[in-house]
Amino acid sequence: MAAVTTTFEELFAGVPVMAILRGMSAERSVELAVRAWDLGIECVEVPVQDEAAGRVLAAVVAAGAERGKAVGAGTVTSVGRLERAVAAGAAFTVAPGFEAGVARASAAAGLPHLPGVATAGEVQAARGLGCDWVKAFPASVLGVEWFRAMRGPFPEVPFVATGGIDAGNAAAYLEAGARVVAVGSALEDPEQLSLLAELLAH
Repeated sequence: MAAVTTTFEELFAGVPVMAILRGMSAERSVELAVRAWDLGIECVEVPVQDEAAGRVLAAVVAAGAERGKAVGAGTVTSVGRLERAVAAGAAFTVAPGFEAGVARASAAAGLPHLPGVATAGEVQAARGLGCDWVKAFPASVLGVEWFRAMRGPFPEVPFVATGGIDAGNAAAYLEAGARVVAVGSALEDPEQLSLLAELLAH
């Protein structure tokens, strides 16, 4: 299955929320992916930490293909996991940290890569390798002040806040400078769904 070539700029255009579907069955992951798409969330990520997760990713990719939605692979921390992502038809890759070899291999495979960063040095290194967008992880540990501080030296860098984000605190991270927030369990909580819909409406 060929991956859909796209960019994070296209995926996140006007939509400040990304969905992460981790550790669930293929059926449940597809169900929540559809819920995310129905809400207006374009960007869905399925981590590929093991072979079973690779099969889940493939199922969500197939569901996305029916709706014209690109699905990415998360936790891509090695070339082996990148190969699993490519085999499942992922359109982009995401990692918890920055590793130059993985970033280069993902680019070589034609997939935009979203590396995790937590320091100014990692931001510079990732941008130096052509990663236009970066993932601030773990966002809840870094805190909203980290995003405000990074806006000074890196006003042009789009950050995705990931880790410990839900519908209750997402707006604070967006206000502090994150371009996008990533949520997971919020999609399973009816009370948070209405808050997410409100966030997406702005």
